[in-house]
Amino acid sequence: MLERYKTVYRGKEGEIIEKKSRFIATVRLVETEEEALAFIEEMKKKYWNATHNCFAYVIGERRECVRCSDDGEPSGTAGKPMLDVLLGEELYNTAVVVTRYFGGTLLGTGGLVRAYSKAVQEGLAQSDLIEKQYGNILEIGTDYNGVGKIQYLIGENKIPVLESEYTDKVRFQVLLPMSETEHFQKLLTEATNARASQEIVDSCYYAVWNGKILMGDELRG
Repeated sequence: MLERYKTVYRGKEGEIIEKKSRFIATVRLVETEEEALAFIEEMKKKYWNATHNCFAYVIGERRECVRCSDDGEPSGTAGKPMLDVLLGEELYNTAVVVTRYFGGTLLGTGGLVRAYSKAVQEGLAQSDLIEKQYGNILEIGTDYNGVGKIQYLIGENKIPVLESEYTDKVRFQVLLPMSETEHFQKLLTEATNARASQEIVDSCYYAVWNGKILMGDELRG
């Protein structure tokens, strides 16, 4: 399992013009090949009168599913350059369709490679990208004597607090990157002289977007 990876939060469109040809790049988060193929068909229907609808996608934690298509452009001038941009940006679970409306002037193989690459770059620039991290939800229990030390430790390490509850006891749920969990637990044990209870109650992917914690369905924009 990848501890962190870059992907699409909200896919959008970017457009460039090269010698009167329009290149429209549409970016989409896809987590299965079925989603990718459905997205490609959606774009082909939307831009049914376009000259070409070329695509590329990368899916899976080890990029097990990687595909691209020139859709009638000269071999290697569209799909492969598009795929190279996705891989170069280290993106996962991402698909892009570049729609071309021919403007009457041939671009040549080099010109096509540059145009399709540039279109994907523009589509990604317009889209919202996030880094997903795999982490643990740690539940901490304490009496009121330990609250100050725990709050200080949370603030000092910039740990997001998901929930807090103040009754006869105090309970916090915090979100920790996998790689930092063990270290934080040791700090917590030392700060409270092992008087605070600790329990990992869940593990999940999350991301931070504009200061907000995104989890579950929120990760799909």
